[in-house]
Amino acid sequence: MTSFAVSSMFFHEYTTPEIFSFVSRAGLDGIEYWLETPHFWLRDLPVQEVVACHNQHPEVPDITVHAPILDLNPCSINPEVARISIEYAVKSILIAEQLGAHILTIHPGRRTAKRPPGAADAARFAKYIAALREAAQKTSLKICMENMEPAVNSFLCTPERVRQLLDDEPWLFFTLDVAHALVTSDDEPGRFIELCSDRLTNVHLSRKNGRTLHHPLDRDPVMAGVMQHLRNAGYSGPLTLEIDDLNLSFPLTAEKKIGILKHDRAFMRECMGGSLVL
Repeated sequence: MTSFAVSSMFFHEYTTPEIFSFVSRAGLDGIEYWLETPHFWLRDLPVQEVVACHNQHPEVPDITVHAPILDLNPCSINPEVARISIEYAVKSILIAEQLGAHILTIHPGRRTAKRPPGAADAARFAKYIAALREAAQKTSLKICMENMEPAVNSFLCTPERVRQLLDDEPWLFFTLDVAHALVTSDDEPGRFIELCSDRLTNVHLSRKNGRTLHHPLDRDPVMAGVMQHLRNAGYSGPLTLEIDDLNLSFPLTAEKKIGILKHDRAFMRECMGGSLVL
């Protein structure tokens, strides 16, 4: 059954107990816990604290995890950066298991220089995938690769390339980032869904507004169309609101953030329940 969730990074300035409380007050039943959430990342990764918060909120049963990516790059030309990035991706599998998550989202990395990836970059990516493949054999966790925003040095920013990776790696699943896909066109999320729906396990849902990404849904018809595509494909995994509060033109208190989530939750319920007329 589809859960309606939000990324913990929407509340990045708050503590883990506060984040779970806010998600509950917004009426959501899921959370994607980013390991780089400052209250967790900067305090030596207190896993049991997150577990305790989750246990205190049975009304938020669904938890997924996002691996650290903000200053890491498993395909970096710097071998030390690549090494520690791969180690953190593998470590994230263990942490996700400890948190009771069923899904872990990872990023593919990128070419360090802003040039099209070449053979050497493909070899670094293959090394990264090999490490994840070995770790995947020891877990029931679904490890999901996310599509990236189109850029000259990006990996995995087209439906065809994601499909090729999924065919090559049958243990791997897919997280669709809708905003990243919308950079290409309003129709691109639908192409990802049509081509990769059999392995689609997680969806990051947010709106594109001009050149900026990860805006609230705000009852946008393009977002309604994406959710109709998901319904038609029989998707039943998490719908995770991934909102960047810095893209909004006014300061956001916790109460305002909760209000945004309540508004978007109602829209998601209508769309996924089939009650919204397009």
